[in-house]
Amino acid sequence: ILVCRLCGLPDPRTSGSGNPGATNVLRIGGKGAAVAVLIFDVLKGMLPVWGAYELGVSPFWLGLIAIAACLGHIWPVFFGFKGGKGVATAFGAIAPIGWDLTGVMAGTWLLTVLLSGYSSLGAIV
Repeated sequence: ILVCRLCGLPDPRTSGSGNPGATNVLRIGGKGAAVAVLIFDVLKGMLPVWGAYELGVSPFWLGLIAIAACLGHIWPVFFGFKGGKGVATAFGAIAPIGWDLTGVMAGTWLLTVLLSGYSSLGAIV
């Protein structure tokens, strides 16, 4: 939403598919804006979990921090509780906990998208 505002693009919640994620931003605004949205969504999940990990927080709390980051993305307070699906944010939140799992997730998503042509199906799988 913020990237679209900064780039002078329409609100992604009212344009295209209505989802503020990178795929819809790609449709309405092009590759540059979509890449920015994807990076910020991944960092939104990664930074709090990575920071907590570096501080020595227990795995239980790391999991709760990851869940909180995803819930905050899906239901953002500052945007009327209308956010994205949380796929990129979940990917970012899992990355500091297990890079190997992150690689498996990325590979599964990519394979599904290449075989089906649908990013949304890759997100479900």
